[in-house]
Amino acid sequence: MIKVLLIEDHQMVRMGLELILEKANDIQLIDEADNGIDGVKSALKNTPDVILMDIGLPKMDGIEATRKIKESNITSKILIFTSRDSENDVFKALEAGADGYIMKGANQDMIIQAIKAVNEGAAWLDPGIARLVLSNVQKQQQYQFNNESNQNIKLTNINGNNSKTNAFGLTERELEVLALIVDGLNNMEIAKKLFITRATAKAHVHSILQKLYVKDRTKAAVCAMKEGLV
Repeated sequence: MIKVLLIEDHQMVRMGLELILEKANDIQLIDEADNGIDGVKSALKNTPDVILMDIGLPKMDGIEATRKIKESNITSKILIFTSRDSENDVFKALEAGADGYIMKGANQDMIIQAIKAVNEGAAWLDPGIARLVLSNVQKQQQYQFNNESNQNIKLTNINGNNSKTNAFGLTERELEVLALIVDGLNNMEIAKKLFITRATAKAHVHSILQKLYVKDRTKAAVCAMKEGLV
């Protein structure tokens, strides 16, 4: 059973989510909060598996609440659930430690899928948000192309590999695993896709996180898109 904490200040939205979560047999809504301060208190007290977190909260916004919860080192996953899709909000939330980002316009099945995905350790980005991140990456790459010298432009080296890939030291198999992480697959799904054991998939993921100098799969996915690794 996945224990969920809902932090949302709009009563109608909370009521709608209550109905959605009640229909899921393997999800239990254990508490609610209508502001960031109470949300952080509830998270530390109840240690839910997944926290559905709005951004525009009173007293303390969702980004700061996310940061405080993550700094406490509890194992709860945080899924940002908001109507805000600005580039600034998205990257601030992910930098604060959010494990996923989903828009309030998502349908019932997508919400349940996102909760289950982040609970299992997979990165989850709403399709619209993923496009935003990719667009940002493309802008950065174009800027680099126009402003950097030929020595620093990301081109293939004599071995035919991406220079940034070589800088991180990722193997071909790790790049395959990283691409699947970006697609939102968990370790079991990666194992099935690549015909390897779950333990091997877990080992690859651990190695990728270390090489990319990130703490979780969501940051690995964002890093992969920013650096053009996938």
